[in-house]
Amino acid sequence: MPESAESSVFRYDPAPLNVAILVLDECNTLSFAATVDPMRAANRRAGKTLFEWQFYTATEAPASLTSGLQINGLAIDQLLRCDLLLVVAGFRLEEQATPRLLASLRRLYATGTSIAAIDGGPWFLAKADLLDGHNATTHWEDIEKFSQQFPKVTTLRDRFCISGRIATSGGASPCIDMMLYLIETRYGTDLAHRVSSAFLYDPMPASAQRPISIPRTIHRHPRVITALDLMGQTLDAPLPIPEIAIKTGISTRTLELNFQTHLRKSPQAVYLTMRLEEALRLATETQTSVRDIALATGFNSPTSFARAFKAAHGTSVRALRTQRR
Repeated sequence: MPESAESSVFRYDPAPLNVAILVLDECNTLSFAATVDPMRAANRRAGKTLFEWQFYTATEAPASLTSGLQINGLAIDQLLRCDLLLVVAGFRLEEQATPRLLASLRRLYATGTSIAAIDGGPWFLAKADLLDGHNATTHWEDIEKFSQQFPKVTTLRDRFCISGRIATSGGASPCIDMMLYLIETRYGTDLAHRVSSAFLYDPMPASAQRPISIPRTIHRHPRVITALDLMGQTLDAPLPIPEIAIKTGISTRTLELNFQTHLRKSPQAVYLTMRLEEALRLATETQTSVRDIALATGFNSPTSFARAFKAAHGTSVRALRTQRR
């Protein structure tokens, strides 16, 4: 069962934190920066060392980020203990989840270490059986697969989750939110605000991850957010707009006016954009068949899917894949 927050680093404690950062191959450079820079900024703004960190990799070899940047560090199995382990990962997760790595994660957790996993990092914790019985999230693109593969984990679409000594987050922006939350709960709201100001970053309120980026001002309009979340959760079986309006608690006309006012598009147009963005992701990042991509994004007719995809992206799925070979 998950431990109480009392045993976690996510609680008030002015003592400095000893942090280890495990960097996996092909992690996103922004996710890496979102992990490290809030700690650096907190030290600078506080005028003292609140975070001390050291880099680790899966083996003795440097970790290569998606940008080509290489991070040198000790092998993770050489780490005896720390207060907080940050696990930053991106692609090739199954390949990198070696017994040696998973054993190191279990061993460190058993010492009382808190662990925060970013982007693809939650996969490693789940593979090590450390998320069983916990609430957790991962990058929105992988949430469905993650939920199916790890049924003992309560998978949420939240930007980040805290469950006992374990924290999980989506990509770079949710990671910044999580790190600011750590700074706030441990060292106070004032410092968290000063770190946020240093990045000119406005933390997002508690909300779900969704397939499209929206203006931050939209979060002042909860009805629109609720509608967008419903759309994001039903890409494979789109709901009628009147049904979304009912579930949102407003009339269809009011929903349409809200979307036009705040997003400059109709609900139908936003919904279609979300579906076709997901289709583009599946076309470029997976080997999913065109038929299955169509079904996964709510198109029962291959012809209508092909027409909509080409109108949105200027090419067909097959032509796009041929160009990228």
